[in-house]
Amino acid sequence: MATPTTPTGMRAADEEHVPVLDEFLRTGVHTVSEEAIPLVEETASIGKREVVTGRVRVQTVTDTIEELARADVQRESVEVTRVPIDRMVETAPEIRTEGDVTIVSVVEEVLVVEKHLVLKEELHIRRRVTTEAAEVPVTLRKQRAIMEQVAPDTPAPEEEIPQ
Repeated sequence: MATPTTPTGMRAADEEHVPVLDEFLRTGVHTVSEEAIPLVEETASIGKREVVTGRVRVQTVTDTIEELARADVQRESVEVTRVPIDRMVETAPEIRTEGDVTIVSVVEEVLVVEKHLVLKEELHIRRRVTTEAAEVPVTLRKQRAIMEQVAPDTPAPEEEIPQ
């Protein structure tokens, strides 16, 4: 069996649930009222600020320490021995080394009817190296840092008022 319908197309059983809508549709005058509903939204704003939680004061102190600097130093000396030769030569001999001796020839021109080169002497040069310990007083500087915790409300050194 079919349920009877109203001119609005609604079933009779549904009419009792929506009496205000049915009444509105039956009247020929329709009044529409609009009302604005404001919508509210919350936003979060995040910011940062500096907060002094403490201070540290650092100072350096320079200490001096007297010490003896030790090092091995070398000194070189030479010993020259003159060896007379007095012999005629055609050309001046080259400087030569025999063992630890360097030989430098000294020549002289002698005027005779003819010129001859006469080897007058040789210089025998011997090197000797000696090592000795030397002690020299020196002053050495050494720094150390001293740190101290300071309360956060204590003014910084540049903020302090000179007295």
